[in-house]
Amino acid sequence: MTSKWDSGHSCAVLSLAISEQRIVASGAECGELTIWSEQGHPIGKLNFHGEDDVTGIVFSPASPTKLYASHGETVSVMDTRVFTKPVESFSISKEEINCISVNELDSLLAAADDSGAVKVLDLQTKNVCRTLQRHTNICSAVAFRPSRPQSLVSCGLDMQVMLWNMQKTRPLWITNLQHLAQDEEDMENHQSPGQLFNPPLAHSLSVSSCGNVFCCGAEDGKIRLFRISGTRFEEELCFKAHTQGVSQVSFFGQNPGKNLLLSGGNDGRVCLWDIGKDTTQPQKQKRNSRRSSSNAKIRQMAEVAPKVSSKLSFEHGEKVNWILGAELQGNKVVLVADPSSSISMYQLGEL
Repeated sequence: MTSKWDSGHSCAVLSLAISEQRIVASGAECGELTIWSEQGHPIGKLNFHGEDDVTGIVFSPASPTKLYASHGETVSVMDTRVFTKPVESFSISKEEINCISVNELDSLLAAADDSGAVKVLDLQTKNVCRTLQRHTNICSAVAFRPSRPQSLVSCGLDMQVMLWNMQKTRPLWITNLQHLAQDEEDMENHQSPGQLFNPPLAHSLSVSSCGNVFCCGAEDGKIRLFRISGTRFEEELCFKAHTQGVSQVSFFGQNPGKNLLLSGGNDGRVCLWDIGKDTTQPQKQKRNSRRSSSNAKIRQMAEVAPKVSSKLSFEHGEKVNWILGAELQGNKVVLVADPSSSISMYQLGEL
C-alpha cells in the first residue's frame, strides 16, 4: 500500500528525519524545510535565506523538539514547537555540506562537505573543535556510532571509508573500496587484475544500533558491511543490491540478532534486506600470507552473499534521494524522497 505526502514542498525532496515524538522532517531544494505529523500532514514550513538546498537534517537525540539542518555551508538549529525561523545558525564550512550527524549526547555535530572535510562542531561552545581532513574528493556521508560519542565513520567519492576518534585529527583506519572491488572481481572472474568499469564511489552509510557494524552503499550497486574491532574495521559482507548506484542505506529497527537494512538506488528500486547473524558471524581463519588470507575472506563472503535475502523489493520508479524506516500510527513504513516534491510512504505490514 502506497500513499503520497503532498503540499509540503514545491521542489525536489532531498533529506528526511524522524523524532522520538514521530514528527517527520523533510528538506528540499531551494531552502525548503517542512515538518509533518505522523498522519502525513504538513504542520510547519520555512525557507532558509539564500535558498540553498537542504541536504541534511537530524533531530537531537537528547531533545526531540530540536532539529538540525544543513543548507549550503551553514547548519541551522530549529525548535519544532515554534517553527518560524532558526534559533541559531553556524557557518562552519567553505563548501556545500552533504550530510550531518549528531552524537547521542547532543554534544557534537559532524558535517561532511564537498572539500572532503568533516567539520566537527562543539554544540556547547558553538565552535568548530575538529577538522578531519583526509578524503581527497567529496565527503558524501558521516555518522556517529551509537554508545561511542567520540567515534564516527565517513565515506566519500574518493572511494575511501574511514574510522575516526575525536581525540585525533587523523583517521584510525582507512579502507579503499576500489581495492576491495578489484579483489572481489578478480576472485569472481578468476583473472589477473583488470580495470574497474564501475568504480565504487561511496554515496551513503549507516551504523547499526550496536555501534560495531556499519554498511556503505556505492556506485557499483553493491552494499558492503563492515565490523569494527577496536581501532580498525574489516569487510564482512558484500552483495549486489542494485543495478545502478546505491544512493541510500539505512538500518531499520533495533531487534537483537536481526539486522534489517533498507536500501534505495539510482535504479529506482527500494529493498529491505535481512542481514542477520547467519550472514555476519565472524569466522576464524588460519594464519597464512596476507594475500591468501585476503583471498580466503573474499571466498567466504562470496559463499555467504547468497544467504542475504531480500525480504521486500519494489519499483519506486524514481531515483531515491533519501530513505527512512519508521513506525507511524502503529504501522511499520518506509518513507522515500525522490526528485519530485512529494514523499512516498510504503506500508510494510508485519516484518
